[in-house]
Amino acid sequence: MKLDDACDYIIVKVKEAGESLNLLKLQKLLYYAQAWHLAFYKRPLFDGKFQAWVHGPVSRDLYDRFASTKSLYSEMSEEDVRIDFDMSSVPEDQASHIDSVLEAYAGVSGTQLEDLTHHETPWISARGGRRPSERCEVEIDESLMGEYYADRLKADA
Repeated sequence: MKLDDACDYIIVKVKEAGESLNLLKLQKLLYYAQAWHLAFYKRPLFDGKFQAWVHGPVSRDLYDRFASTKSLYSEMSEEDVRIDFDMSSVPEDQASHIDSVLEAYAGVSGTQLEDLTHHETPWISARGGRRPSERCEVEIDESLMGEYYADRLKADA
């Protein structure tokens, strides 16, 4: 799956559900979709890595896609979905995974999701002790993401 497909799928689903969605929240929803996929299936859901930015995990590719039109707190809408995106192009198993993540996280604000990630090992580890306001573009280790969220599954079982 391509990152842009996961992004557009999430925009459509969240907006259809009547939830608010800004770019910050979109970044975190994509991060959690990737993290939980790594925990459950031991492989990425989509191409692309996340970096440990000040406001939590950020996909540089996604940031670049919207950099000329959106700021961190800009509201996202279905107008931000690529014209040629087709919801039916997302395989059923991947759509189901994303839907499960959205059930858990779509009702939470972007700021709350940012706060959650700031208390989780993958982001903390990638930050390497930097000050909270210090710029950081270190990639978050996907193997650590998978292990961390898999451990959370075991703890909740």
